[in-house]
Amino acid sequence: MKVDIVNAKKETVGALDLKDEIFGGRVKTDLIWEAVVQENAAARRGTHATKNRSAVSGSGKKPWRQKGTGRARVGEIRNPLWRKGGVVFGPMPRSYDFALPRKVKLSALRQALAAKLADGTLLVVDTLTPAGPDKSDQRVTKTKDTVAMFKQLGVSGKTLVIDVKHDERFTLTARNIAGVRLVPSGRVTARDIMDTDHVIATRGALEKLQESLG
Repeated sequence: MKVDIVNAKKETVGALDLKDEIFGGRVKTDLIWEAVVQENAAARRGTHATKNRSAVSGSGKKPWRQKGTGRARVGEIRNPLWRKGGVVFGPMPRSYDFALPRKVKLSALRQALAAKLADGTLLVVDTLTPAGPDKSDQRVTKTKDTVAMFKQLGVSGKTLVIDVKHDERFTLTARNIAGVRLVPSGRVTARDIMDTDHVIATRGALEKLQESLG
């Protein structure tokens, strides 16, 4: 399988060989689902809490004697059956994270990349260098130059940009663009890829990913 490599003006400048056993075949969406659910669960704060009968305010004294009053027996006013009493089996702080095998995470990332490649929303670029001042110039390229580059590449909306290590100049120009996320190839996940409309990956990043996923 081959994929075209384009420059900042979306002109084809080469091609990259992709392994069919990694990016070919049927996309296994169940693996992607497992990885996304696990990452969503790990991101939950889990700080919800309710007060049980030991945490609500009130005395622990028995309101009246056990027998002889004609009223129902009760032990304390913090009884869950009473108004302003404690909550029974309410949510308490907890972690929703659960372990997922490393091989499953890698397989999910592989399937997510294959899905974007099949949809035609994965774009491979040679380098991420928008038009601007010469590199010897200490001024930072303006954000409008990076916006113009994305427009020439034909991407819009939520966009994920993957590189081995993002250039500082490019990071400064892209971080304020709405919907654009910059993630290094060593930290990208299936959730990152599936939660976007377009994926832009540099040649070096895709080669690195293919090596690690093989």
